[in-house]
Amino acid sequence: MLKQAISHDRQEETSEAKAKWFQSLSLSERMDLLCIYTDLIFSANPRIVEQKHAQPVEGRIRVLSASSIPDSH
Repeated sequence: MLKQAISHDRQEETSEAKAKWFQSLSLSERMDLLCIYTDLIFSANPRIVEQKHAQPVEGRIRVLSASSIPDSH
C-alpha cells in the first residue's frame, strides 16, 4: 500500500524529489496511483474520453522527458 506521510519541507516539492519518490514505489504501487488518478479524472469529468485533440494548458502541467531529468549517476 502507499506510504502516507506529511511533510512541510519545500525541498520535497521539487520535480527531482517527486521523481525520486515515484521511482521508489513498487510497480504495484505505481499502478495503484494510476488507478487513483484515473478515477479522480473521471469523477471530475466523466465525459473526458469524448474529447478529441486535447491541448495542454500553458503553465498548468509540466511535461518531463528523459532529457530534462539530470543524470543521477
